[in-house]
Amino acid sequence: MLHWKRVIRPLAAFLLAAAAVTVPSAASARAATAPSSGWNDYACVPSAAHPRPVVLVHGTFGNSVDNWLGLAPYLKHRGYCVYSLDYGQLPGVPFFHGLGPVEKSAGQLDAFVDKVLAATGAEKADIVGHSQGGMMPRHYLRFLGGAAEVNALVGIAPSNHGTTLGGLTALLPYFPGAADLLNEATPALADQVAGSDFLTRLNAGGDTVPGVRYTVIATRYDQVVTPYRSSYLTGPNVRNVLLQDLCPVDLSEHLAVGLFDRIVFHEVANALDPARAKPTTCASAFS
Repeated sequence: MLHWKRVIRPLAAFLLAAAAVTVPSAASARAATAPSSGWNDYACVPSAAHPRPVVLVHGTFGNSVDNWLGLAPYLKHRGYCVYSLDYGQLPGVPFFHGLGPVEKSAGQLDAFVDKVLAATGAEKADIVGHSQGGMMPRHYLRFLGGAAEVNALVGIAPSNHGTTLGGLTALLPYFPGAADLLNEATPALADQVAGSDFLTRLNAGGDTVPGVRYTVIATRYDQVVTPYRSSYLTGPNVRNVLLQDLCPVDLSEHLAVGLFDRIVFHEVANALDPARAKPTTCASAFS
C-alpha cells in the first residue's frame, strides 16, 4: 500500500513551487547586504513633490533586495524615499522569506513602517507589495492601526482573496495530512489558500478600510494567484487595473510583473502620485 507521506510530501513541494510568489533570481550574498542602489537610506528627506516614503513589501519566498532590484531604483530615480523590509522569516531558512504566519508578518510590517516614519518625519507612508506583499498589509491596515499611518496601498498581483493554484488546492482534502504539512512547513502558503481561516477573517466585513487608497494591478497570465480576478478588491477608493488593458501585448506572468515589468512600474508611479499621472501604454516600457 502506498504510504500517504510519499504522496503528501511531493504534493506539498509542488504546491510550494507553484505558489512561489517571488523566486529570487540570485539568492546570494546580495540579500545579506544593504542595497547599493540608493534605497533604504534613512537619511533620505521626502520632497515636497513626494512627501511620503514608499515601503516595498516582497512576496512569498522573496526578500527585501531581490524582489525590488527593478522597482526600487525606478522609484528612487523619480525622487521617492524608498524602503524595503524582510518579513516572515523561518528559522534556518536564509534569503527565502515571507514564509511565516501572515498575521505575524503584518506585525513586522507595522514596526517597520513606524521606523520609516520616525526616520523621515513623514505623517504617512505609501505601501507597494507583490503578491503576499500586496495582501498582507491589509491585515496591518485593518487590525493593527495601519490606516492611520498609510495613505495608499498598491498591490501587484496580490493574493487578496487567496488562490486555487490552478485548482491544485482542491486536491488537499483527498490527501489526509497534506493541509497540516503545509501549515507546518510554510504557514504563509496555507494562509493564502482560498477560503483559509486567515483570509476569511481578513475579508469579513469588506475589503477596504476608510482613509486608504487602493490600487490592484493584475495580469491575465497569472499562474500563481488563480483566478487572476481574485486579486481585485471591492469598496470605496479602489482602482482595479488589468495589465493587458494597458498594453495588450504584455505577456508578463506572476513573477515578471513584480520583478522587471516597466509598464507595471509606470502604473505603480501613477498610483503613488495620481495628480501627476500619465497614461500607461506599451510605450511606458521605455519611459
